[in-house]
This record gives sequence, C-alpha cells and structure tokens, in this order.
Amino acid sequence: MSSHLANKLREGTKQSHTMAENTAFMKCFLKGIVEKEPFRKLIANLYFVYSAIEEEFHRHRHHPVVGLLYFPELNRKENLEKDLAFYYGENWPEQIAPSQVGQDYVARIRQVAKTEPVLLIAHAYVRYMGDLSGGQALKNIVRSAMNLPAGEGTAFYEFDRLATVAAKRAFKEKYRDTLDSLPIDDALAQKIVDEANYAFALNRDLVHELEPEVKAAIGDRVFELLTRQDKPGSTERSPGNTSVELVKAE
Repeated sequence: MSSHLANKLREGTKQSHTMAENTAFMKCFLKGIVEKEPFRKLIANLYFVYSAIEEEFHRHRHHPVVGLLYFPELNRKENLEKDLAFYYGENWPEQIAPSQVGQDYVARIRQVAKTEPVLLIAHAYVRYMGDLSGGQALKNIVRSAMNLPAGEGTAFYEFDRLATVAAKRAFKEKYRDTLDSLPIDDALAQKIVDEANYAFALNRDLVHELEPEVKAAIGDRVFELLTRQDKPGSTERSPGNTSVELVKAE
C-alpha cells in the first residue's frame, strides 16, 4: 500500500518552495551575486544543521520507519568540513558558531528526534532533495561568482557516491519510491508535510538574516533592482520558467 508521501510532499510544499526561491538572498544568488562573508556564514549554519540531521538519522537507523530512509551516501557533514577549512582556515571549529536561527533549526531537529522521530523525514527531504536538484546549479553559480580555485569551496554540493547526473536521477527515484512505501497512515503523512513546510520556513530564516550583508556589499539600488519582483516557483511549472528548483520531485 502506497502512502503517496512523495507527491504529498511535493504538492503540499509548493507555496513554501516558491517563498524560498523568492527570498532576496536567493534572488541575488541566482543572478550570480554571491558574497564570501554571508556565504561562508550560511555554510557554517548548514554544518550544524546537517550534523544534527545526520546524527539523528544514524541514531534512529533501526527505527521501523526512519531507518528506511537512512542513506549515508547523502551525508553532507564531511564535505561541509572541507568547505569550512577553505573559507575559515584549518582552525575553523574555533571560528564558527550557529546564528540564533541556526540554533533554533538544530533545536527543532533534536526536538522531533526525541518526541516524534518520523518527522526527521521532513527535514531530510527538504535539504537533501534540494541538494541533489537545484543545488547542482547553485554550485556552478558559486564557483563563477567567487572565481574559486579548482576543487575548492563547493564540496557541499558534491556527492562522491552519486557522481553523475544519471546516478542522482536514479537515486531521487529510489528515494521517492521509498517515501511512498513507508508504513504510515494519512494523518502521519500530513504531519510530515507540515513539518516540511516548517523546515522550509527555517531555511528561509537562515538566509533572511544574511540579506543585510548582501545589501551592504552590492548597494541599496542594485539590491532593490534584483529583489523587487517575485517569480513563480519552479515547482509550480509556469510556462517558460527557468528558475532553479531547490527541491525537485521528478
């Protein structure tokens, strides 16, 4: 019996997805504006977020539902450590700390892991499926915008065990099939969708707090020109839309 969770997540988070793509930070990012200081702060926050997700998935790897979505090949923590060493230096652990939003995000992951572990699935879906989809285009934007040396600064976007486009596509299909096969009822599926929307909100807040730094770097006028117009989200499938999809369910 299928829970149809993959489609429920896609359909149920469309608005959140659109809002994520229309943050001022992402609008600037997609137009090639990537400033080192806010970007490395984002990477630092994500390090704490992924560390929490991956620790909790490992802890719950024998859980009858969560364990079915335990895919260590998705883990980002080690790759983020490489990027942090590049952007902060070898003493990066002493250089970084989560922002208040980052702390709230981690606290939410720890809370659901303790009280209702199945909701961890929502956090994994929002982050990893985005990384495997739109994240691959974002990598090229980062490399070009900051003129990074070869092989440095974008390990976060690299999946060594899913190195090709075909491998990523096949894995996403496997992930969706697994979501659909989870032994959950409609009520629990809806709770996972609700938690995914909350995860999107936390991700939006992570970049919102970086926007003043981007604005200061490029100037008020340019910032206004780049950010004033909202666009349809890529999951809404508007005709001719070419925006980067942060989470792709196909």
